[in-house]
Amino acid sequence: MTGCSESTQNMEIVMHEFIGNRDDVLAVVVSGDITDEDLASMMDRVNDALARHETVHVYVEAHEFKGIQISHLPDYVKDAFPMVRKLRRFGRVAVVTDEPWVRIATRLESALLPGISYRVFDSRKRDDALAWVQEAPRT
Repeated sequence: MTGCSESTQNMEIVMHEFIGNRDDVLAVVVSGDITDEDLASMMDRVNDALARHETVHVYVEAHEFKGIQISHLPDYVKDAFPMVRKLRRFGRVAVVTDEPWVRIATRLESALLPGISYRVFDSRKRDDALAWVQEAPRT
């Protein structure tokens, strides 16, 4: 597992784990609050994948995910803004969660970014989600 941080305010352990996968697939499991260190690590992975591949796919598994620490939201927006120019390079995005608010947020994001193929899966369909995001492109 990579990427682990501890919040000193409430002493809650917060983690994200990158799942070993194909080089063009960024696969991560998130839980708790996403910190600025977590975001930096995720953005580094995305940028590395984009440097090596024309198209990158994303798999996100969210368990007890609370969100992004609001104090770090401006930093996240600042770091994510350059990605707008690279949106066409994202292929499939699979989100695995049983949390209704994450499912709704993913569908909203999908509507705002119609060029990216999003699918939401419940946790029982985890293997299906991973298989879908790893599908070879159709020629």
